[in-house]
Amino acid sequence: MNQPLAYVHPGAKIAKNVVIEPFATIHSNVIIGEGTWIGSNVTIMEGARIGKNCNIYPGAVISAIPQDLKFQDEETIAVIGDNTTLREYVTINRGTVDRGKTVIGNNCLIMAYCHIAHDCIVGDNSIFSNNSTLAGHVTVGKYVILAGMTAVHQFCTLGDHSFVTGGSLVRKDVPPYVKGAREPLSYVGINSIGLRRRGFKADKISEIQNIYRILYQNNHNNTQASRIIEAEMEATPERDEILQFIKNSKRGIMKGYFSN
Repeated sequence: MNQPLAYVHPGAKIAKNVVIEPFATIHSNVIIGEGTWIGSNVTIMEGARIGKNCNIYPGAVISAIPQDLKFQDEETIAVIGDNTTLREYVTINRGTVDRGKTVIGNNCLIMAYCHIAHDCIVGDNSIFSNNSTLAGHVTVGKYVILAGMTAVHQFCTLGDHSFVTGGSLVRKDVPPYVKGAREPLSYVGINSIGLRRRGFKADKISEIQNIYRILYQNNHNNTQASRIIEAEMEATPERDEILQFIKNSKRGIMKGYFSN
């Protein structure tokens, strides 16, 4: 249902049961799926691909061009998954030639005033609290929670089920299943509350804790710890995910709280 005071470009593809409130602006080359609600004063620019049953609150700007001086007006997109909510004044830039797209997964909640820059990939079921910011080229796993006013440096990676406390500056990669806090950002334990909420059993949580004790609490460097974990811990998907994350980290993983 389009309000007469909204502007929808004839080149936009809008499902029949999308609700568009007054003063929203939707540009050409936009696709919006069924059941989505577009609030007043939302601006959806070229290249937006918005899924089903999303809610986009007033003031949000989706798929603006990147804030990147290297951008040469290449054709790129910004993808918003199904059942995702973007609260007031969220800004999401479309991609550059690097990845060609910025992606927000399914079932995400991005709270007010968050900014997600070009070429970021955000996994399903993630939650960003107010004023959290991703610089360009950041990769965020699934079920990741950023508390308010968290800022993530470009090219960082945050692993699945990780949690970062409010006001944090994320300059290094955050491994899966952990909590990051303090300044500089450091390991302060595993995200046990989040894991329990998502159905992880006590023995699996204990296994993950034991892996991170070797990595962060036994005074080993990352290479030594990885060898010990691989030799002494039973091979499981979680163990292998953690080891692969450490191996693939380009910026290096955040330190433990015993590190200088």
